[in-house]
Amino acid sequence: MIISKTSGVMDSAFGKSQEPIRMILEEQEEAWQKMSIIDHIFFKDETKDFANKYTTETSMGDFKPVGEAGKYPETDFQEGYSKVIEPETWKNSFAITQEMIEDSKMGKVRSKTNQFMMTYNRTRELFAAKLLSVGNATTMNFGGKNFDISCADGKAMFATDHPSITGGTAAQSNLYGGAFSYDNLSYAEEKMHYFKDDNGQILTVTPDTIIIPDKAAIKKLVFEAIGSENNPTTANNATNFHFGRWNIVFSPYLEAISGTSGDCWMLMDSTFNDAYQALIWLDRIPLTLRSTFDENTDNNVWRARARHGAAPNNWRTILCSAPGLSGATAF
Repeated sequence: MIISKTSGVMDSAFGKSQEPIRMILEEQEEAWQKMSIIDHIFFKDETKDFANKYTTETSMGDFKPVGEAGKYPETDFQEGYSKVIEPETWKNSFAITQEMIEDSKMGKVRSKTNQFMMTYNRTRELFAAKLLSVGNATTMNFGGKNFDISCADGKAMFATDHPSITGGTAAQSNLYGGAFSYDNLSYAEEKMHYFKDDNGQILTVTPDTIIIPDKAAIKKLVFEAIGSENNPTTANNATNFHFGRWNIVFSPYLEAISGTSGDCWMLMDSTFNDAYQALIWLDRIPLTLRSTFDENTDNNVWRARARHGAAPNNWRTILCSAPGLSGATAF
């Protein structure tokens, strides 16, 4: 966060309020960062450019037996699908009246400042959560503007027909139609283990994170499935191989995917996400706050501006499943 103050404000009655306001803003930012799902789901990147291009490469061919004094075989690889992400500009402002300062209404000032920072951070979380919630579409409307949320291959992040740029493998799916259960968690994990690159090589994707809405029913199912050393579907005499292996991320902002009859749930490989820059959150300009003095109203106006964007790049890091989803692949 970058906070700047003008000399005109410092020379006014607002001068004494500047440091307390700054402290409140920074405290709220720090508090929200601790609760953010963005840090747990997205590969966070920074840029100094207008937009960033992210791409993938196909794998190289395998080693071959050549015998004694055999020649080195030649192998090659090519650029895969690519994705361009352009950070969007986000703005907002609020004002503190001179009367508030004159009457020492710091409680109201704190309230306004807290609400302002809550709005900024809530906007970021809502944007991230909606990107996941409508991940079976290629566009997303947020704040009255349409955003391109397609993957590098041009398909939705969650799709049943992700193509190969080389034709080295058949279309692949990371969208399934089952409710969360111990068995479906096992099947979904297996599906991700067999995700292939464009040349048909198995990538051994290893999911380690379960992403769910903050709802009691599905939270109960998830923690029952992974929270005991014994298999919850048996008479407690079988080992639960899911125990102690999963990170759980849940958000109240995750919505039901359109066309489903229940809560969606997602598996993600956080290591693959970082290595392949799969789900990207791109920061261009951090939250920048500027304090000015309005000559017409005598108000202390705080204006805030930031530039950031997000989009999926490589779909292989994540799988989504939801009950009743028409056209989805069955486990």
